[in-house]
Amino acid sequence: MPKDKILVIGANGQIGSVLTRALRQIVGQDNVIATDIHLPTDGVNYLPFEILDATDGTKMTYLVERYRITHIYHLASILSAKGEINPLKTWSVNIDGLFNVLEVARANKIRQVFFPSSIAVFGSNTPRINTPQDTIRTPETVFGMSKVAGENWCSYYFKRYGVDVRGLRLPGIVGFQTYPSGSTTDFAADMMHHAVQNVSFECCLKADARLPMMYIDDVIRAIIELMNAPDERISIRAAYNVSGASFSPAELAAEIRQTIPNFKITYKPDFRQQIADSWPESIDDTTALTDWQWQPTFDLSSLTADMIRQLKKKYVPEKI
Repeated sequence: MPKDKILVIGANGQIGSVLTRALRQIVGQDNVIATDIHLPTDGVNYLPFEILDATDGTKMTYLVERYRITHIYHLASILSAKGEINPLKTWSVNIDGLFNVLEVARANKIRQVFFPSSIAVFGSNTPRINTPQDTIRTPETVFGMSKVAGENWCSYYFKRYGVDVRGLRLPGIVGFQTYPSGSTTDFAADMMHHAVQNVSFECCLKADARLPMMYIDDVIRAIIELMNAPDERISIRAAYNVSGASFSPAELAAEIRQTIPNFKITYKPDFRQQIADSWPESIDDTTALTDWQWQPTFDLSSLTADMIRQLKKKYVPEKI
């Protein structure tokens, strides 16, 4: 794809930082323009980079025109736990940012847009086991509300204007590249950061709070496979269910002890437990399998093993 010019919005985040590098390996360093509201931590190695607030439609239009953007990956949003602290700001960032992306895509004939939705679109009255693709979506967080609205607007822009929008309903994401930010499903990565440093961990969820999760490598692969799928294979223009492995804090702790036997954990559920209680325990992603052959690679065991291996490189000095 030598002529593709990609704009990544929210490139400093958990997904964006990894996806930007993956896309640059495919289309070339200079063909992926990373943007965020703050400068990246790795400086010159992350160029080209532009400061962009997703709610600034004028600046977004300027960048799209300046770099002759053909694809937009819109990853900027305020997530579940932080969203409950400031609901109005969360709604503004998540909805106004998406509107700007959809409008600039329509006006500039952008070839493709990626939109990440979330399992937060579901609520406590949704079937919690193997939650189907098409089911009740009555979320109980502002983040989830914004994602339901976003899914509907993406579908509308495809049907009304022909904008090629594609999305995934992502579960909790586990990755080693960024430090956990305190969201509801960040207990998993946070637990492994503590374990590798031989520090006891206090979990914000109950021991048996089972949630669907995905390893970051599977997330990036799912995004790229979805965006590369032929148009005729895409039947969902809002967001596809996808998942990797479902597990509870206690199950993850037991898996960690296979490698770090002395790992200690305690449980002190906070407001995030109420959020977790409204989310599915497992996801049915059959539609993604049927349409574009989605298959996860990492289960609980392989996810934990790779996270520990990667985090040891960071925290445990190599012997000389």
